[in-house]
Amino acid sequence: MSVQRADASTVSTDDQLLIDRCRSGHPDAFGELVSKYQRRLVRSLGVILGSWHDALDVAQEAFLLAFQKLDSFRGESAFYSWLFRIAWNAAASLRRKQRVRQGASLDSMREQTGMEPEDSQPASDPSQSMQTSEDQELLRVALGQLGEDYRTALLLKEIEGLSYEQISALTDSPIGTVRSRIHRARQELRGHLDRALKKEMA
Repeated sequence: MSVQRADASTVSTDDQLLIDRCRSGHPDAFGELVSKYQRRLVRSLGVILGSWHDALDVAQEAFLLAFQKLDSFRGESAFYSWLFRIAWNAAASLRRKQRVRQGASLDSMREQTGMEPEDSQPASDPSQSMQTSEDQELLRVALGQLGEDYRTALLLKEIEGLSYEQISALTDSPIGTVRSRIHRARQELRGHLDRALKKEMA
């Protein structure tokens, strides 16, 4: 999976020009920023959330919030880094709501039936599968088998190109924990991919 990385520490000249145009009364310039970063943002959110549809919803919300808050962007980081932080917060809010809804639903089912429902993983639902090449599909499936914390840490490091310090700040986790999660995620991902490839060749 190849994703172009932007320098997380500075805003590019092209992005700054678009931002300035938008601030001066040309909202169509923001549409160019959406076109530029939407695919990358949705792809990353899809890995984090395990759902293509949720990724689209969160990305749409993130772009709307970014447009509304554009005057607060000071250019101290790349625009995408700022946008991704907004999307990260929106994704975290969605996951909290989903956990609350799931908990209420499980409690209701237990009360009505006395049975424990089976766990379902949204990432394994064929309807959530992204349209990718065969190799990318194998990678997507393997990533979906990682624990959420491991998958997210690996995504932020390998796909988004963030430093350990940035990941630590974004996830509110100690740097040592971040390093451990990424190391473990790489090992587990390698194992899942090896097993998937061997199965295909059998």
